[in-house]
Amino acid sequence: MYLLAFDPILTIAAIVPAVVLLVMVYKADKLDKEPRGLLIKLIFLGIISTMIAVVLETIGQYVLSPLNPNSLIYNILMYFGVVAFSEEWAKYVVLKRATWKHPAFNCMFDGVVYSVFVGLGFALWENIQYVAMYGFETAIVRAFTAVPGHCCFAVFMGVWYGMAKRYEYAGEFQKAKHARTMCVVMPAIMHGIYDFIATWENGIGLMFLIFVIIMFIWAARLLKTMSRDDKYIGYQGRRDDYTDTNYRQY
Repeated sequence: MYLLAFDPILTIAAIVPAVVLLVMVYKADKLDKEPRGLLIKLIFLGIISTMIAVVLETIGQYVLSPLNPNSLIYNILMYFGVVAFSEEWAKYVVLKRATWKHPAFNCMFDGVVYSVFVGLGFALWENIQYVAMYGFETAIVRAFTAVPGHCCFAVFMGVWYGMAKRYEYAGEFQKAKHARTMCVVMPAIMHGIYDFIATWENGIGLMFLIFVIIMFIWAARLLKTMSRDDKYIGYQGRRDDYTDTNYRQY
């Protein structure tokens, strides 16, 4: 996709849904607010992850090209294995690179915050391009589907990401590895279901609406629970009191 032309009204319509969700998640971080500079960086890394995803999806489409594009196996492999996995893996790569060893990552809920900022950076850029190509109606539809969808995928990723950090600090490296795997697997499954149903129903149908509502409620409850039960990882106190001599800036 390419940004065809700059229209300020369409651009604002494309950006606002992501900004609203970013503010909501930022406010949900009760225990120890994250550095704004890091969060801005994560938004831009989310945008960069769209480019990584495009490369992976192009390769995946080439690999699947011998298959019948109308077949069930093609659609399953395309939406779960190519599109969903490529996008969620790309988000995870930049997320881990920027935050895993960052001293600000000192609470369980931080994993959710970081993941959402990357995910909505991805959604923001993707949304600008879709809206530029298809207009204001697309902005309205995506404001209630695709953008919060990416936020939900990011919440699922972030929950496992925070768990992985806690497990690694506790020396439970096998559990940490499993949690990091689930950082990609869980959102990729939800993303794949989302795309598959939307394509199968050729748009917003009853099954799609039911799935989206269930996913939104699930993600919202996870967000609320993680925010309420947030705790420091491995030590008590604010990050100002923490010195990690092994920290390497990325």
